Amino acid sequence: MTMTAVSDSFSRTYPRTVASSEGGIVLRLMAADDAAAVLAFAQALPAHDLLFLPRDITQPKVMNAWVRAIDRGDIDSVLAVREGKVLGCAAVIRDPYSWSSHVAELRVLAAPGLRGSGMGHRLAREACALAIERGAEKLVARMTVDQRGAIAVFQALGFRPEALLSRHVKDRRGVAHDLVVLSHDVARFEAQMRAYGMSEVLGG
Repeated sequence: MTMTAVSDSFSRTYPRTVASSEGGIVLRLMAADDAAAVLAFAQALPAHDLLFLPRDITQPKVMNAWVRAIDRGDIDSVLAVREGKVLGCAAVIRDPYSWSSHVAELRVLAAPGLRGSGMGHRLAREACALAIERGAEKLVARMTVDQRGAIAVFQALGFRPEALLSRHVKDRRGVAHDLVVLSHDVARFEAQMRAYGMSEVLGG
């Protein structure tokens, strides 16, 4: 069992600056006026990186819907920014009106230039901490089966495979890809943290 998942103490105060191999990166919550910068970030990503998302965020109308969901409180999005440029983002998505209102879906994207820097792991931890803070009882994340780096990041946080969705998405060439669903039980995680004397991670 890996206990490095969220062993850092997250104050979840924004904005705040974190260190990276290329200098400081600011973590802050996404707001409506970030839409254009996040759209540019998404459009610069390899198309395959976006396949796990239920909607194509390179489309302005989808980005506008994302912003409206943030305004409603259905999504929390954390951006990683340097000199005004978005380098990564993490989102916590909830549907308060569904039978799964206790579940939060986590989505993490990082610029290719930051792969291997640990920023994806940091953003995923940030999303986990935010979801738990918002009262989520179960966390889920989806990705294509060949996104091994992303799968490893979530498994290091304690996520485990729960389902395989065969031929669930098609890329822009019409090629079908499988999606893997990873999940994490928050109550079990909290019990593990307390057992290891790490209750400060939970804010208690």
